[in-house]
Amino acid sequence: MDRPRLLTSFIIAGIFATSVAAAFRLTVPAEPPLGHLAPGTPMLESRSGHTATLLSDGRVLIVGGMRRNQDFYKSAELYDPASGKFRQTGNMSVGRVGHAAVLLRSGKVLIVGGWIGHETTDSAELYDPATGTFSQVGKMAARRSAATATLLDSGDVLIVGGQQSDGPGGGLASSEIFHVATLRFQRASSLRHARWSHTATKLQNGQILIAGGNDGGLVAGAELYDPRTGNFAETGNLNTSRYKHTAGLLPDGRVLIAGGSDARDWNGTMASAEIYDPRTGKFSPTNSLNESRFKLPREAVLLNSGRLLVGGGSKEMELYDPSTGKFLVVPGEMDNSWHYMTETKLSNGRVLLAGGYPNNDKATGQTWIYRP
Repeated sequence: MDRPRLLTSFIIAGIFATSVAAAFRLTVPAEPPLGHLAPGTPMLESRSGHTATLLSDGRVLIVGGMRRNQDFYKSAELYDPASGKFRQTGNMSVGRVGHAAVLLRSGKVLIVGGWIGHETTDSAELYDPATGTFSQVGKMAARRSAATATLLDSGDVLIVGGQQSDGPGGGLASSEIFHVATLRFQRASSLRHARWSHTATKLQNGQILIAGGNDGGLVAGAELYDPRTGNFAETGNLNTSRYKHTAGLLPDGRVLIAGGSDARDWNGTMASAEIYDPRTGKFSPTNSLNESRFKLPREAVLLNSGRLLVGGGSKEMELYDPSTGKFLVVPGEMDNSWHYMTETKLSNGRVLLAGGYPNNDKATGQTWIYRP
């Protein structure tokens, strides 16, 4: 082959290789960025054990909680993402901590149960964003704190388990339904195991996965609530019994269970995590968190990237990436390990993290914003 032809062949080969490389770069998606955690505007009150609910208009309703032990709030406040500021709104009829909150289809927020001093309560209230006021609704069928409240496809609310009193045996196996049409509570089927500080995750088929919890001992078994039958049925056991953990629905329909503690609480915090697969009804281990943590928000936040954000119980935030099964540490950190804080995904995709307390009972009013 003469030199001009040889040179031409090399040029063509080079152009082809460059084109293939460029095409490869275009077809392989880049890894989503980790985002960043930064301080936000403080709340009007220092709170832990409160609830945070995203309203239909994009604001966040912060309700109740405590400043310190036995110093519970009736007050509530609203966070406006547009201004980044909080303002007061109406008060509840009673101060409470460890309650549950759920947004109804009407745009109102149902608040149920909690501790009101040295005992739990069966009281419930509705917050109306249009008037900024709370109104009492019918009492629950049982006094309960550390229960879960989940919006069903029907628009009614399933309330499960909880703690009725301190000490062993204080957990509840009962459940009840809040009917939005009548604003009344009705007893429903019982769990197979009493439990509190468990998680409740709504699956893609409308069933509710109840996992973990405590009732004088950790509960390993998980249960499924089927709205069609109104019954609970046992499903697979957790690989590691835990409570005060977090759970989150992944884009493919599986559920992440992460962190928590054993019966030793502060001395038994966990970094382990596992995945529930509805197709098999079984749990399988996945990679561990980078730090052990407990007293977490009940629901891990699903980001637009498909990753789950896990916060609380540590200075650092972590992202669970279902494509790799690994937890990634988010740049930026909080000034302390805040427990019983809240994390709320905003309409713009950012996440508001608010309040909590460290290893004593004095809460903080600090907030942080996670920017993906």
